[in-house]
Amino acid sequence: MLASPAWPDGATAVDTDAITALVTACTGPDTAPAATSTGTAGRPAPTPADRLAVARALAADTPPLTAGTAGRCFATLAAVAAADVATARTVEPHLDALTILAQAGVAVPADATWGVYAAEAPGLRLDARPDPGTAGAVVLDGTKPWCSLASTLSHALVTATVDGERQLVAVDLRQDGVVPHDEAWVARGLPDVPSGPVDFTAVPATTVGDPGWYLHRPGFAWGGIGVAACWWGGAVGLARVLRHHAAARPDAELLRVALGAVVADLADAEDALATAARLIDASAEHPDADHPDADHDHTAAGGAEPDWQLLAQVVRSRVRRAVDAVLTRVVRTVGPGPLTSDPAIAARVADLELYMLQDHGDRDLGRIGRIVLERGGVAW
Repeated sequence: MLASPAWPDGATAVDTDAITALVTACTGPDTAPAATSTGTAGRPAPTPADRLAVARALAADTPPLTAGTAGRCFATLAAVAAADVATARTVEPHLDALTILAQAGVAVPADATWGVYAAEAPGLRLDARPDPGTAGAVVLDGTKPWCSLASTLSHALVTATVDGERQLVAVDLRQDGVVPHDEAWVARGLPDVPSGPVDFTAVPATTVGDPGWYLHRPGFAWGGIGVAACWWGGAVGLARVLRHHAAARPDAELLRVALGAVVADLADAEDALATAARLIDASAEHPDADHPDADHDHTAAGGAEPDWQLLAQVVRSRVRRAVDAVLTRVVRTVGPGPLTSDPAIAARVADLELYMLQDHGDRDLGRIGRIVLERGGVAW
């Protein structure tokens, strides 16, 4: 699956075929159908528990994302998404949470399943007030938007407001006072990964790191690249559909043209991911590269330390452009037939389209422009 020469050694050591087999065993056509929030007829619908089983299995073999493991982590996420986009949408935050907890030196309960809820929305607010009886303890009140699988997971890392700053906290979602609203999720993409709001009423939680630590550590930028690896993997799975169609009609010139364009687009996106992974892994030579207190907002003297925020944003935007192009070309080339008759293909298209909206398009491009104007970061 991996072809770019820029991948570090850790990536090329990943057994992508074994990951495909693991995902397929848990989520493939032999999995018993289960009801989803949309009740979409004919859609492959393994339960969230099936996908969380994949997350647990991969977490046992995948190290936390840090300097020295980025290639392995990104390749793993891409391989999961190439097999099933919804499974990648479940696995990625679980692995991300384990990475964050490891960086913060926080012990993880056995068999816990994790989400990461850091999004904000107008009119919604989650506050954390200190519990004076216990160091690091807080009490949550309010509503958090975009909480994927909150009714299924055991735990989550959640950002809340403390004295005007964003503080990361760990919370057990099975407590009284936690009310997920899965009924608010009416999406046709990722219907069985409900991501509605959650109400918290007097819910105990524990702080993770200092205020602002979660957003300013280099791992925040690196994790964003991990999401882009999932987008790329999802597009690889879709490209395989096009290759199958082209192989069945070897004399169809338009199919060959479309396949060639998709090959080029995916190669560009893979190079962006592979180069980023190599830079992250190379930073292992700097002992403080992923230290929680390190300041990585600017490129280090002599260019030794990349501007991680800029790097992540550029990689995500490059991958988003390529995946958008692949989606458009594949759908336009294969036509409505597979989208209306093949549940797996229809699901992949809908899931990937929604997943990619975690990128903010022009707003993210504007962020790249602002960073360059403020502190440089380009060679020209």
